Amino acid sequence: MRFSDKLRAAVLAIILTWGWKRAALAILAGALSALAMAPFNAWPVLFLTFSVAVWLIDGAAAGRWNGVPAAALSGFWFGLGYFVPGLYWVGYAFFVDAQTFAWLTPFAVLGLPSYLALFTAFGFALARLIWPRDASRVLALAASLTIAEWLRGHVLTGFPWNAFGYALSEPLALAQTASLIGLWGMTFLAVAIFASPAVLIDGSSRGRKPWRTPVAALAVLAAMLVFGTIRLSREPTRMVANTKLRIMQPDLQQDAKFNYSAKAEVMQRYLTLSDRASGPQSTGVRDANILIWPESAFPFFLTREADAMAQIADLLPKGTVLITGSVRAPDLPPGVRITRAYNSIYVIDHDGSVLSIYDKLHLVPFGEFLPFQEWMEKLGFVQLTKVTGGFIPGTIRRTLDVPGAPRALPLICYEAIFPGSIVSRDDRPGWIINVTNDGWFGLSTGPYQHLQQARMRSIEEGLPMVRAANTGISAVIDPVGRIVAHLGLGIEGVLDAGLPSAIAPTIYARSGNIPAAVIVIVALAIVLRRRFLRRKA
Repeated sequence: MRFSDKLRAAVLAIILTWGWKRAALAILAGALSALAMAPFNAWPVLFLTFSVAVWLIDGAAAGRWNGVPAAALSGFWFGLGYFVPGLYWVGYAFFVDAQTFAWLTPFAVLGLPSYLALFTAFGFALARLIWPRDASRVLALAASLTIAEWLRGHVLTGFPWNAFGYALSEPLALAQTASLIGLWGMTFLAVAIFASPAVLIDGSSRGRKPWRTPVAALAVLAAMLVFGTIRLSREPTRMVANTKLRIMQPDLQQDAKFNYSAKAEVMQRYLTLSDRASGPQSTGVRDANILIWPESAFPFFLTREADAMAQIADLLPKGTVLITGSVRAPDLPPGVRITRAYNSIYVIDHDGSVLSIYDKLHLVPFGEFLPFQEWMEKLGFVQLTKVTGGFIPGTIRRTLDVPGAPRALPLICYEAIFPGSIVSRDDRPGWIINVTNDGWFGLSTGPYQHLQQARMRSIEEGLPMVRAANTGISAVIDPVGRIVAHLGLGIEGVLDAGLPSAIAPTIYARSGNIPAAVIVIVALAIVLRRRFLRRKA
């Protein structure tokens, strides 16, 4: 038997598999797909796994519902396989206070992936509903999964973590296409390109030439590389004149960050580290005019602690400002007990005065608030940060005036993973400041994935990003996604760097998700036309 015959027989076995074997195959394909994300970036594996996805939908039993329920079930198992290894690190957060939360770990490690897998199930079901029998079924899957992934990024506050489009973020030249079509356009291309080998088993009867589809997909991939290489060569990293950054990465354990009794220890660590020499020519904090500390840096309300503000004023030389995360108390009448707070960013001048404040808009479910907060608290549940009533969301996203630098767009933690909703076209900043605390997730793949997604925002918008992370990975990223400087995961230290200059607004920055929507609509039109014509024939 020739190799091609053996391959066709193996694919036929996949198409015809059923029951637990079909579920196991879908889970395995999904799990292997997780290798395409950071830090592995092994995206060629998707040529196999997305082809398997096509064959699973091919084999969904036809019948009254055209195989839609079977396709949905395969999609659920594929999604579960993808999200469990991709998000296993969420479980680490429940061991920060193990006595309170450890029992919830299985629910987080399996429950969140199961919820997210519902969107993959929807994508497979929608694809099967419009499924043609020719090569255009690759477009059906790409369009359907793009719609499903977009919904995943928006429903119930959204969680677009590890969207399939991130598979095309390495090498950097590939990622440049995001400046045209954004994450959702990249998701469509990723699914269409990687699923294309599935049609090679269709055969060449009746004039079919199945090799054309994967060849076309490889041509698109090559065009992306060429476009990205040219763009990178035309956009060298340029620096803002006379702006010097110092990012302090304390690598502080989570129990200290939420323990008021550790106040003095935390402040001393921050002050000492911030003024540490980073080389033989370094003079400490005097080298910088912008000092940056990470998210929720203190186990107390910073501006309500006069001694802490005085220490900051003593640290900062004239002409230097501090940008720091901190929990902020709401404005309440004297004597009223503080029960809720904002997760905020402060800009503090060298004399200890607060220049500007940003309050986090997009709060983390179960981390910073609970769905149906009052009802769940009555049942004894509490979010990971243990703030009674949950954090208070901010009301507006706006740029911050930072002395010695262009206006900055503040993003706290996972606000950086939401494409298309972070930059106002009427108030374009000169850079993005992202403070985060990935210490919840230990030395896992999570912080690498977070950095990968934040970097995509820079490419989409044409804006540099400065990232300060408690345990890492802190980084300075230029507007085309180059990492100019960084501090690795689990390292205590300071990072001195210049501030890259922004470039002109990208096509994505000007048009948002319109190009991606057009691509999906055109693909759906092609698929439905092929299906309609086949029915008439």
